[in-house]
Amino acid sequence: MIVSLSVSPFEELVAFGSVNPMTRVQRERFTDLMEYERVKNVYILRNKMLENTRPNLRILHPLPRVNEIAYDVDNNPKAYYFQQAQNGLYAREAILCDVLGITLEDVKNDILL
Repeated sequence: MIVSLSVSPFEELVAFGSVNPMTRVQRERFTDLMEYERVKNVYILRNKMLENTRPNLRILHPLPRVNEIAYDVDNNPKAYYFQQAQNGLYAREAILCDVLGITLEDVKNDILL
């Protein structure tokens, strides 16, 4: 079940869930550049904000980031975006192998390399 919530302030939303998908404020979606400038730095996740969150919280992000996640979050065990990117790499490799007809057995035997 997916639940969508409107919670304010941002810190309360971070503390609520088990998974926190992050993304940047996307300038290309704004027709008013002044509005973008006004809100672009409002939602920045900082390590201090994670202190009272669930122990199993995972922070996700598609990368690359602009400034929506402070660098001090990177060393927090709840930051899962680097593992997410690594898993995405493996998924894309598997898709390419499937499209090219390369089997797991081929890879294990290093036939094609």
